[in-house]
Amino acid sequence: MANYSIKTISENYKMTAFGVLLEDYNDWAGNAAKTAAKKAEITENGKLAELLALADGQEYQINYIIDGKSWRGFGVMGEFHEEGAVVLDFLAGDYIVVPGKGTDKDRLADEITGKVFGGLMQEITDYKYVGPGNSTFVKAAENGEFYGEMWLRAEKVER
Repeated sequence: MANYSIKTISENYKMTAFGVLLEDYNDWAGNAAKTAAKKAEITENGKLAELLALADGQEYQINYIIDGKSWRGFGVMGEFHEEGAVVLDFLAGDYIVVPGKGTDKDRLADEITGKVFGGLMQEITDYKYVGPGNSTFVKAAENGEFYGEMWLRAEKVER
């Protein structure tokens, strides 16, 4: 049985992030390398830390469609005007929320994403993912483990 819940967000919201366009959605290795390089760049140059300081300190991994192309980045909740960052619109409505736990903070967001798109979405028959984006956060939990959630905007499937 699929482990997920449905939560309703009552107002549109924005996220601000640094990221990269993924030219070929099916180039998994290339996209992972581009994403890792962007994360390293914004970590080393302090841009991600600056953005986190403007917000509540919670980092998100964000997937979005920009101009019809897949985009992946790292950012925060809220609208901030930082050089090189994009502000993304997320719409009010129902969201599929998929939780996950793990011992590796840096891998958990990707593990949850893999679980969601590697089969879980096919198990969810009462809602469908409508985008245009999704976000995942990871935070410290008990016993040195980490807890994360992926949020995906969805619509109820009418039968």
